Amino acid sequence: MATALITGITGQDGFYLTDLLIRKGYKVIGLRRKTSSDQANIFSKYGKNIEFIYGDLLDTFSLAEAIKKHQPDEIYNLASQSYPGESWRLAIETGEITGLGAHRLFEAARHIKPDCRVYQASSSEMFGDPKQVPQNESTPFNPMNPYAASKVYAHNLAQIYRKSYNMFISCGILFNHESPHRGMHFLTQKVTYGAACAKLGIKNSTVLNEVGEPMVKDGKIALGNLDSKRDWGYAADYTEAMWLMLQQKQAEDFVIGTGQARTIKQFCEEAFSFVGLKWEDYVMVDQRFVRPTETGPTIADASRARNILGWKPNTSFTEMVGVMVNNHLNKLKTQL
Repeated sequence: MATALITGITGQDGFYLTDLLIRKGYKVIGLRRKTSSDQANIFSKYGKNIEFIYGDLLDTFSLAEAIKKHQPDEIYNLASQSYPGESWRLAIETGEITGLGAHRLFEAARHIKPDCRVYQASSSEMFGDPKQVPQNESTPFNPMNPYAASKVYAHNLAQIYRKSYNMFISCGILFNHESPHRGMHFLTQKVTYGAACAKLGIKNSTVLNEVGEPMVKDGKIALGNLDSKRDWGYAADYTEAMWLMLQQKQAEDFVIGTGQARTIKQFCEEAFSFVGLKWEDYVMVDQRFVRPTETGPTIADASRARNILGWKPNTSFTEMVGVMVNNHLNKLKTQL
């Protein structure tokens, strides 16, 4: 039985990756911080096939101990301070976790289990204000926020360790991918949650946004720049690409995305039309949520992933948004 160590297992990608790996016969070791949210219930069905251990990308010793004890065949580094907008407020912490944290993990693996295969979660945010559209593996990086800069650092170190120490480290440059397991502070969850609340007549939500106010306030949700464009896909499809990268003969980097860009306005339109409403009646622009510098347009050219990995997205944009809105509707109905 192969063993996989996953950092950031309690996040969206950690959930879908765990499900995939266990279905493929893996034993999964989930590295989690003591301060992370308790997600034990959603993993309980996997029984003895999953084991949680405490560790932190800020703590080299805990990483080394995890690798030494469990001798993983594969390591998936999904942990980060993952809110690009929030990285302005937590710039130093973002660099420590997202950038140096990955570096600590590579170094621990190099000394203790140099033959393990490592997946590094890179990000389309690294392209920032892109030099070309769409973006592929050769597009120059131009980060526009501290999160993106930290991801570039980790991405470059992954390549350096791969070349200098002959380590198997593949980087997935994943474009925006969403699901019901996305953190509630992410834009897509705000919009789909807002659509569900509007459908059910909820004027003020109990769920709070990142500034501590109701996510739905006086019947409206507050967003930033509505003209920003993103390439949105479904998270479960993208975690399959992660696994495929570590099954190749050699480590490489791959862009993963749908190749289709939509504005935030279009995302709002899709979510609210799903419940038969006009988004303009429920969405407002709040300058507090406009980033100091905007990213995009980011659109994936995932042709290498299609040709080498045999990967392509299986879930349409409309299906993904519908799943997310329905998830909120079902949860909110139980609370009314």
